[in-house]
Amino acid sequence: MYIHRPLSQLETHEVTNQARPLSPLPLFERDLALSEAVERWGSSQRAALSAFGAKAGSEEAIEWGELANRNKPDLRLFDRYGHRIDQVEFHPAYHELMRLGVEAGLPSVAWSSDEEGRAVEGGHLAHSAMLYMLTQVEPGVCCPLSMTYACAPVLRRSPALRWVWEGVLSRRYDQRMIPAQDKLKGGAGLTVGMAMTEKQGGSDVRANSTRATALGGLEYSLRGHKWFCSAPMSDGFLTLAQAEGGLSCFFVPRWRPDGSRNGIRIQRLKDKLGNHANASSEIEYVDAWAHRVGDEGRGVRTIIEMVNHTRLDASLANAGLMRAALSQAINHCAHRSAFGAKLLKQPLMRAVLADLIVESEAATLMTMRVARAFDRAQRDGDEREGAFARLAVAVTKFWICKRTPDMVVEALECHGGAGYVEEGPMPRLYREAPLNGIWEGSGNVMCLDVLRALQREPEAAGCFMERASAARGFHPALDAQLQALSAKLRSLASLNPLEAQLSARSLTSDLAVALQGSLLAQHAPEALAQAFCESRLGVGRRLYGDWGGAPLQLDAILARVEPILG
Repeated sequence: MYIHRPLSQLETHEVTNQARPLSPLPLFERDLALSEAVERWGSSQRAALSAFGAKAGSEEAIEWGELANRNKPDLRLFDRYGHRIDQVEFHPAYHELMRLGVEAGLPSVAWSSDEEGRAVEGGHLAHSAMLYMLTQVEPGVCCPLSMTYACAPVLRRSPALRWVWEGVLSRRYDQRMIPAQDKLKGGAGLTVGMAMTEKQGGSDVRANSTRATALGGLEYSLRGHKWFCSAPMSDGFLTLAQAEGGLSCFFVPRWRPDGSRNGIRIQRLKDKLGNHANASSEIEYVDAWAHRVGDEGRGVRTIIEMVNHTRLDASLANAGLMRAALSQAINHCAHRSAFGAKLLKQPLMRAVLADLIVESEAATLMTMRVARAFDRAQRDGDEREGAFARLAVAVTKFWICKRTPDMVVEALECHGGAGYVEEGPMPRLYREAPLNGIWEGSGNVMCLDVLRALQREPEAAGCFMERASAARGFHPALDAQLQALSAKLRSLASLNPLEAQLSARSLTSDLAVALQGSLLAQHAPEALAQAFCESRLGVGRRLYGDWGGAPLQLDAILARVEPILG
């Protein structure tokens, strides 16, 4: 017999035991590893970075990130009348995030000058902290901002491109597809991209086939195909092409000096696994006007300074992804209950989360220390810091990019099935996690660059070990790591090329964990540094949360993320 009941008595859907959205994002003041690093190495930038963190982590900016990622860029090759326009259209949210970064000085602060004409104090650190924070909101927009930052040391070497340099320093964003000179007249800034790799060569850029024909002076005409052009709506690009004197570096603007469209044809946008907000493309140069930067035949040497800065940014972006994944995992576990207690109170989950904290703080500290070295080399002319930075940036990029995917997967697993649902933030972080390990040089390329740096600049090893050895005596495992690493570096010269290459990954990994252990011993809480040394030095491969019986101070480690919860 059917019994009629009021609707209220038939209700079956009551939402309980669910985490709340993590909004606003805890980007600066509640990120102790970041804020402490800024206070230590760039305190003059603290107020500006705190303000940027509040804006970037706001509910409005979080929504911009979600919209920019959900609404992929669209390529329009022709206008309604049939004119070729080669234009990429973005969702308005993308431009809001670009404006946020440009106005804060993310691409320009490292190259700004103080009243005495010196580089502003802590400029690279400020840039690094902003990129690290913005990555947690939307990684895709960080690509054009990063390349605009990284192009500056190349552009400033060419007096004829002073106008581009000045555009990079501007803090006004102009999204319009108009000649760069028109933007500059209105006081707006410029963005600069990069087009290096080709389908037949990839990372082996010396195999490039794009041809550069001299027009007179520093002017050239380029013809060829680029397999990967990042941020194709930039106002100009640094690129490589074969000139009469060999592989050379060129600046290719979107518009020719006479105001006509340059011969840059976008063939298609890449359909990528992740990084959806950012447009990546294939392009062709069809008699594109270009300005040579540096000498003919010295293209790689000219552009490598830009590459070093983008490699720092790739490391920073992944450290930011680690922090974002950690924050989401902590937030979920603090609100979700299972088996009679909050996940954050469950012993095994606490062991996993503590391990993720150690991983994230080690990455943050390492990247900020390398940024500090960039500052000291540029502003103070510290040659030993410069040598350390040139080696450390390759070591850092290799290691952090290798560690990020596993860490993000573990943080996703902390959410259970909810972490695998597209409505939440974890799938986007998961798709983004492998990216920077590929861009700006894969892991093998980084390891080969470490070998080259050690061979070409022998003092770099000494500068690196100096800094890594600053915490000698803190922990027996760290001392043993440093001793073994010193022996490896001494024996490197006796290896033949094959042996050296086969040892490169092991050597680079050893360099990385030695530096991380030293930095944590010097600057992190003792419980966290001890946990790192006992779990990552002198031990084999292990899973997150598997501490191997090491004595742990879980409460002290987990206290580092209490600010995330407010």
